[in-house]
Amino acid sequence: MTPPSDDSAAPQATEEYPRKWFAFTAIAISFVTMVMSISMVFVALSAIAEDFDITLRAVTWVVIAQALTISALMMPMGRLADIIGWKRVHLIGLVLFAAGSVIVAFAPAFSIVIAGRVVMAVGNAMGQSVGTAMIVAIFPASERGNAIGSQTTAVAIGGASGPIIGGLLLQILPWEALFLILVVPIAIAFVAGSIILDDARLQPDRAGSRPPFDWWGAVLSGMAIVLVVITINNPLAVSWGSPLMLGSIGSALLLFTAFVRWELRTPSPMLDLTLFKNAVFSLAVVTRFMGFMGTTATRFLMPIYLISVRGLEEGAAGAVLFLISFGMGIAAQGSGRLSDRFGPRPFSVIGFSVLAVTSLPMAFLTQVTPMSIVMVLLFLNGFGMGLWNVPNNSVIMGSVPPTRLGVVSALANLTRNVGNVIGQAVASGVIVAVMVANGFDIPLNEVSEVAGAGEAFIDGWRIAYYLVTGYAVIGLLLAIVTKPPFERPSAARPVAVARAR
Repeated sequence: MTPPSDDSAAPQATEEYPRKWFAFTAIAISFVTMVMSISMVFVALSAIAEDFDITLRAVTWVVIAQALTISALMMPMGRLADIIGWKRVHLIGLVLFAAGSVIVAFAPAFSIVIAGRVVMAVGNAMGQSVGTAMIVAIFPASERGNAIGSQTTAVAIGGASGPIIGGLLLQILPWEALFLILVVPIAIAFVAGSIILDDARLQPDRAGSRPPFDWWGAVLSGMAIVLVVITINNPLAVSWGSPLMLGSIGSALLLFTAFVRWELRTPSPMLDLTLFKNAVFSLAVVTRFMGFMGTTATRFLMPIYLISVRGLEEGAAGAVLFLISFGMGIAAQGSGRLSDRFGPRPFSVIGFSVLAVTSLPMAFLTQVTPMSIVMVLLFLNGFGMGLWNVPNNSVIMGSVPPTRLGVVSALANLTRNVGNVIGQAVASGVIVAVMVANGFDIPLNEVSEVAGAGEAFIDGWRIAYYLVTGYAVIGLLLAIVTKPPFERPSAARPVAVARAR
């Protein structure tokens, strides 16, 4: 295996993709729906638990089963799509997602609900693995930032609308209706994708013999990722020093080592590890990981702060949290378009700067901080996320050859997911440890009612946000030293063939 040359690094559009915004819309509908389904299910957990007469701890497997499946299958599906076609994998993913939604809605037992969620997650993994690759291929290199910015806006819309739509529907309909309603936009996305998307234009370099699929790489990576996610989430609350936990960590390391050794030796690897010899690509991936470790902590902790500490109703808290997605959507559009003109690096640097500047004040929020200050910080925090996320993703996708876009698109999304998992685990672990050390091992809904518990929570919150600020500063430093080559599109050349070098 040899590292890709500069000439093969960035995918090129030799001619304008016909109806590119129609094609984008077909893909964006699936993005909005799949992301909305992830955030929507949280508001339905209590109703599901009550319907099947199970504990809230047990019902969380509705979320865990999905996270494990998506994380394990993301990269294998991306590589499979590079081989058999992005459009095919995308459409099959939509069918599986819709089928899983129907299974969940009509499940007679909780075990069938979990099975349906796994089927949904397989479809979700297939869609996430190729979505970014298809969008990058549809637009010329000179418009890559605009394309990824629009995709990020679609993701923000899905994330923000899930809790709102789910909450409203649950007031008038049973929880099963949430999953049946998802079938409608997925059906629209399937029909639109079948008609508009063209594999020959999406993957012109795929002609010829197909390389074999790396089954061993898929199995080893899937097992390692599942073990890491389970270990970090620690759903059984096992002591970190216990033999079970240490064995789990050791097994994950062995699986990861075996995966690396296999990928370096096999002639047709699932993930070409020589891509990491490209310093720009490697730095951008690490930057993305640090960024999501920080941003997910806010999305995870802020609802607890607003509801359990400040005593807001769920609806009011959801309206406040909407500001994060609102800020991210606005910034994603702006940074995408501007990074096409001025290069991605300035916006990554500015985005991480905003993230650091807004994360540090959050460490000093108290039980009486004016809500207007909290709202401004949340909006700016989301704005900073939108600023760095789009150019970072653009750099990653622009640093690899077209034949690897599917698996690298999956890698970028997997990096986000793992960063989210670790960021949430560290933040919650710090707060729980501080509260327990102060004698408050109590449910979160009692934090505002038990004397002294709120202060203990805030003490842990402060330490967690010191860490979040640290992640943002590390991301800022990485963004500063990452210098992707860039050439402004020349007015003398058609936009469709302008190169981002």
